[in-house]
Amino acid sequence: MKCIIIDDEMLAREILSILILKSEKLVLVEQFTNAIDAMKYLNSNEVDLIFLDIHMPNFSGFDFVQTIKNPPKIILVTVDKNFALDAFNYNCIADYLVKPIEEERFNRAIKRINIKKELPVVAPIAPDNSTKEIYINIDKRLIKIDIATINFIQANGDYILIKTEVNNYTVHTTLKKIEEKLPKSSFLKIHRSYVINVNKIIDIQDSTVLIGKDLIPVSKNNRSLLMESINLL
Repeated sequence: MKCIIIDDEMLAREILSILILKSEKLVLVEQFTNAIDAMKYLNSNEVDLIFLDIHMPNFSGFDFVQTIKNPPKIILVTVDKNFALDAFNYNCIADYLVKPIEEERFNRAIKRINIKKELPVVAPIAPDNSTKEIYINIDKRLIKIDIATINFIQANGDYILIKTEVNNYTVHTTLKKIEEKLPKSSFLKIHRSYVINVNKIIDIQDSTVLIGKDLIPVSKNNRSLLMESINLL
């Protein structure tokens, strides 16, 4: 993939250049210190990917995204991770990297773009509605729980807490075991100690989600999976 860098910081451009050079998938064709010069270049040249800094004088990264027509895939580069949610408001933005950029995170972003580019267009998979309830064993009683009413499940040592719309249940089992029994269309592991019902999310802020009145942490490694699972405009 042919790519360009748009960043007013020399050090950031140098780091990105090194990482791009290491990648077998990328070819760096040009670098720019401002978005205006990059726009002039794109008027007569085609690229597959842009590494775009958000914070630039006079004309920000988001100004660039809103101005350019038919943009290629863009990976935002920023020192401020609070722009993550804003980034996903644009279809052309495939990912964002927080400075200082780590090689492992860089490679993961490139891999995601390759996967999206290579996958054929298929019809959406119908939600898995075959399992509607589970039974849990509490004090030698089998209690039925409607899966749709589960807000989240939290691991706590050798036990798990199942929090539903009405009740809480503590069960002697593992998070992995109950996760295997839940429909993957609705439930997602966002942290080593939490599996959530994505249909119950009220709000997403940086590294947390709000479900009911509970603020639940999202691990760095699972953040991208969460963003892919929700229906963004």
